[in-house]
Order: sequence, then structure tokens, then C-alpha cells
Amino acid sequence: MRSRFPRALYSLGDEPDPRFTFANERTFLAWIRTSLALIVGGVALEVLGLGLQPQLRLAASLVLLVAGAASPLAAWISWLRCERAMRLAVPLPPSLLGPLVVVVSAAGALVTLGLLLR
Repeated sequence: MRSRFPRALYSLGDEPDPRFTFANERTFLAWIRTSLALIVGGVALEVLGLGLQPQLRLAASLVLLVAGAASPLAAWISWLRCERAMRLAVPLPPSLLGPLVVVVSAAGALVTLGLLLR
């Protein structure tokens, strides 16, 4: 059998039910898609302008871009933590990405609201 990456993770505990491993992987991929959407939103906001003050537009774009850049790393860490918990038959850890997406989404909603109320 070929070794799997990350080797340190796959050497722990017992192999979990494949359905749970695939679900964990689908969640990881969903966070990657979310990351791409945040990056695209940041680029679009800066390119389109939308009549925002340049400083506000740049700040909002940077928030989206930074969140989009941080999400894949957090998704990878979350995938590792969940996979390790399943292999060791311990409770799953809390999500690292939920609070990040809530804050960024709320900031985006406030910017949009500000545009609508202008």
C-alpha cells in the first residue's frame, strides 16, 4: 500500500468509516470554494468600484482577500483535526472557520447596506 499524506495522521488510531472520511473531505472542499468566493468578491469589489470611497473600497477588498487567503489554511487545519478525532474515536473539535465567515459576511452586509442607504 502506498503511504498517504500526511503520514503522521494516517499512522494514528484506526481507519474510520469511509463515509465519515469522505464527508470530512467534502467539508474541506466546501471551505476551499468559500475561499475562492471571498477572493473573487475582494477582486470584484476593487475592480468594479461601485461608487464607494476609495479607502472604504480598498479596506473592504482587503478584508475579503485576507479572509480568502486565510480560509484554505484554516480548512486544512480543521480537516486534520477532524480526521485525527475520527481516527482516535474522540469528539470532533469545534469549527475554526465558522467565526471567520460570520465576521466577514457581516462586514460585507454592512458595506452593502451602506451602499443601499446612500
